[in-house]
Amino acid sequence: MANTFTSYVNKDVGTSAATVVTVGGATQTTVIGMSCANTTTSPVTVDVYITRSAVNYYLVEAATVPVGGSLVIVGGDQKVVLIASDALKVVSSTAASIDVVTSALNIT
Repeated sequence: MANTFTSYVNKDVGTSAATVVTVGGATQTTVIGMSCANTTTSPVTVDVYITRSAVNYYLVEAATVPVGGSLVIVGGDQKVVLIASDALKVVSSTAASIDVVTSALNIT
């Protein structure tokens, strides 16, 4: 088994869901950190969820991200394990309003 630390970045996430990562076959991904930063001049809300077998499982739903602030979705003691074919997604209430930085460990 190979363990590889990596990061994923998404710029200007808006009202269409952005896929942060899709886990490949024979792979597990452990999300060890995830932050969503508001890049606009108004508060926005953000949804972060995992799609598994066409079902959405929310980590946060309609969580407010203040002006000039960020929301830590995963970090500290909390980790999220994704399995093969899972997709981690983010969507905002406002167009081009959220930057996302995700740190992960991929195990193949």
